[in-house]
Amino acid sequence: MFNVRVVTPEASERNFKSTQINISTPNGQMGILSHHMPLVTKISISLLTSLHDGQRTRYAISGGVLFFQDNEATIMADAFEHEGEIDLDRAEKAKQRAEKRLKSADQNIDFKRAELALLRAINRISIKG
Repeated sequence: MFNVRVVTPEASERNFKSTQINISTPNGQMGILSHHMPLVTKISISLLTSLHDGQRTRYAISGGVLFFQDNEATIMADAFEHEGEIDLDRAEKAKQRAEKRLKSADQNIDFKRAELALLRAINRISIKG
């Protein structure tokens, strides 16, 4: 078992114990177990799962960085939400807004930002749905 510490700009620090976490990185899926070797990796906008006492818990993560050392995982992310915290209606509206922006002919639109907003909304919807 190891400690997972999540730091986001919007919320206070979150801590929980886990025997395994599964993350998506730009290089593929990765599982982290207790006493994993030291690691630093990017995390993609995706589902993060945690296993503790035989229970799997699901989180929406908006990308970020994971540091693992001395049997502690530290995750720094823009947003990190338990599946029960996700507001499905809000996520669907965010998806519609992002899609509308991406279809816009307005040259002042930040398309990369709109694409990321769309990916975050789709991620939340798929985890909650």
